[in-house]
Amino acid sequence: MTPTRLFDCIDWQLEQFPQEDMFAAKEDGVWRKYSTKKVKDLVDKLSMGLMHVGIGYQDGTIEGRDKVAVLSNNRPEWLILDMAVQQCGAVLAPIYPTISVNELEFVLNDASVKLVFVSDQDLYEKVQSIRSKTPSVQAVYTFNDIQPALHWKDLLRMGTKEEEEQLKHIKSRIDSKELATIIYTSGTTSLYRSCH
Repeated sequence: MTPTRLFDCIDWQLEQFPQEDMFAAKEDGVWRKYSTKKVKDLVDKLSMGLMHVGIGYQDGTIEGRDKVAVLSNNRPEWLILDMAVQQCGAVLAPIYPTISVNELEFVLNDASVKLVFVSDQDLYEKVQSIRSKTPSVQAVYTFNDIQPALHWKDLLRMGTKEEEEQLKHIKSRIDSKELATIIYTSGTTSLYRSCH
């Protein structure tokens, strides 16, 4: 297997040289390792969870692909979300955590974002403060456990056998030249499109 899309790299690494520490992160003051197999399992389960709530590959056009935003510090969940969004055919819009509320409102509306993932309480509250002005946003998930917010791990339990088969089909349809990420530049007046 030769990787042609970013999410192919996980399968390729698992096949060629699986790692016990594909990456590691400090969680609650302790280093936690993530093996290649664990990362693949989390990415696949999150993809199926996203599909279960209606996120994915509607058609090959930018307008027809669901958008998911993330506002977070650098952490394992960020990468897991990125790969999961890509392989279920949606498009990720990473947003810098210090973005102003006005710019955040613009980006969420301009990209027609359906789901938002945030890392912590402050970012959750920032997104919640503009929910009434961002009609495309259907839900906000958190990486940290924040009550009463939806938690990203809730999505890991939603996938069905049917969605597992559907995911394989969708992954096979995604071309290496398709849009993977929308990155808004400073001032949000421009955007940079990154392909797989």
